[in-house]
Amino acid sequence: MQCTHLIRLMKDWYLHVKEETMAPARMMQFAERHIVQCEVCRQDSGLAEEIERIRDFVLPEAKIPKAERDEEEATPEISPDEEEKIERDEDEDEDFANDFEEDDEV
Repeated sequence: MQCTHLIRLMKDWYLHVKEETMAPARMMQFAERHIVQCEVCRQDSGLAEEIERIRDFVLPEAKIPKAERDEEEATPEISPDEEEKIERDEDEDEDFANDFEEDDEV
């Protein structure tokens, strides 16, 4: 890819795709539109192959529903043992706070 303008545009569009503010297919349409209009891109003999690799990279991710991706990226649930520890810590904090209240009453 010899066109620095296309490289910058593709990076920008890809960020939009990752943020889910642009469809991957739309990104590829923008790229194709730029290639047709740009003299540097029209003269680049290896560009079609690179665009095809980018298309293969970008489009498969779009086929995964957002809900499934969120589940894959979600943090693991807290185990029951950890929940008990958190409850115990909260009880200790309350006891500590109550000690200060008793001191205030004196």
